Order: sequence, then structure tokens, then C-alpha cells
Amino acid sequence: MIFSELYSAYYNAVAAVLTEAVSGPVDYDRVRAIAEKYAFGESFVSIPSALKEEKWQLLKPDRTSVTENIPSMPMTALQKRWVKAILSDPRIRLFGDFDPDLSDVEPLFTSDDYLVFDRYLDGDDYSDEDYIRNFRLILDAIKNKYPLELDAENRSGSIITRVVFPEYLEYSEKDDKFRLIASGNRLGNTINLSRIIRCEPYKKPIDGLCESKHQARPRSVIFELSDRRSALERVLLHFAHFQKEAEKIGDDRYKVTVHYDKDDETEVLIRILSFGPMVKVTAPTHFVELVKERLKNQKSCEH
Repeated sequence: MIFSELYSAYYNAVAAVLTEAVSGPVDYDRVRAIAEKYAFGESFVSIPSALKEEKWQLLKPDRTSVTENIPSMPMTALQKRWVKAILSDPRIRLFGDFDPDLSDVEPLFTSDDYLVFDRYLDGDDYSDEDYIRNFRLILDAIKNKYPLELDAENRSGSIITRVVFPEYLEYSEKDDKFRLIASGNRLGNTINLSRIIRCEPYKKPIDGLCESKHQARPRSVIFELSDRRSALERVLLHFAHFQKEAEKIGDDRYKVTVHYDKDDETEVLIRILSFGPMVKVTAPTHFVELVKERLKNQKSCEH
């Protein structure tokens, strides 16, 4: 593991002890308190003992630090390579401007090292400065709980102004798009970030606006799956972020139940259809009808 609370707990605890010991003597009751805060399990016993008995020669007999400076914990080469790989993702700029000096290492991996398939090609433009600004403002509004006024383009191309209470951001791996889930507006709770043209904090009185939380509309779909060409593994991967159950009902057949929100129904439908004849939707009836209607529409496009 590259970054691990388990393997860094001792280092964090001892670094905290030395940080205090640089300024003056630190008693062992304080050492135990620090160890209990930063470490876990038997560590709050073993760390003070190792320091007191000088198994770790880091404290002088007068209980001050053997170092003159506060300890630092620089990243290892492997950690630097991992960070550099993460920073190469264009989506990282949505969360802030990061410019660490990592010129001495190569990224641990690049986009050429993995293959993304079955993803739409019209994903959001994460390099667009207006998109980045809107994303950061929305994220701040979610954290600090204040309303926003948005100008967003609807499906017909019209610009609609609305005031909403941002609740959370949702990412669709298949669409490669972010969506804002909000409440407080009758025009809908889900807004694609790429359709937002203007986004500003709303500072006027909010009387009459509904501040109730986004109401989840849970749905479920049940389908039978023939496990050919690793279909089961691919289904579990496709629906990794949905709650689901899989039950074996035959030698190579499984019954899969996927739970989702009503707002995600179209995406769930498209994902299921992508498996073709290896999947047969059995319930509920309205989802079966959605499958039939979608297939009819696709067939009509062939003529």
C-alpha cells in the first residue's frame, strides 16, 4: 500500500512526540497520550516504552528531542510517482491548483497503461475555465450549505435561470460527466454541469424556496444473466457503484438485482442493453416495457 494509516501510525506518533520535545522536555504521560491519539491497539503501550528504555534513541535523558528541528516526513519515491500519476488526470484541476515539484520522478502510470471501453466520447471538458470555476463554486456551496443561482441550457437549447440548494455532485463513469443533484426548484433536481453557463451565490432572501433535501426515488431491476465471455464479471464492474445482489440459479446462469435511483434509470437501461442476448430483464414490468420500447426505437432507426 502506497499511503497507509496502518504502516504510518508509528511514524506519525513518534513525529508528534519529537515535535513537542524540540521545544522542551515532554513527560511520559504526554507521550502515552500522543501515542493513543495517533496510533492504535497496543501502540500506546509499546511506543512510550521504546522511547523511555531508549530502544529508539530519539529522546535524551532529560526527555528533549535528539534533533534540533521539527521532524518532517517527505514522500517516498513511490508515493511521488503515484501523486504525479494522479495529477495527470485532467479532473484533478476541478478540486484545486496543485503544483508540487515532482520533476525528479516518472508517473507510476499514465492513461496509456489502461483501456477504457464502452464510454461515450462527448464527456465534459475538464480544461474549460468556466467549467472549473462552476465546479469549485458548487463544491463550496455543498460544503458550506448556501444556495446558488444558475443559468443552464435545457434539452431544447433554451437558457433557464433557477435558484437551487446544491446537495451533492455525481459522476457518471460511462458518460464521463458530472451532475449536480440539488433541491429547491420545480424544474428538476439533476443538472449536467456542462449545461451550466453561469453560476453565482444567491444572496437574496430565500423565502418560498424549498430547502428540503433531495428525495431519493429508489428503484430496482431484476435480470437473468448467462455468464458467457465473463459476462458476470463485466456486469459487476459496470454496476460497481450501485447496490446489487447476484444469485446463482444454474450452471452458468445468475439472477442479478440492481438498486438505483429513478434519476439513473436511463443509464441503467443503456448499461443492461449493452450486454445484448446475455441478459434478460424479468422484473419489474415497467422496466421490461422500457427495454421493449428502446429496442423498437433502435430497430426503427435501421430502416
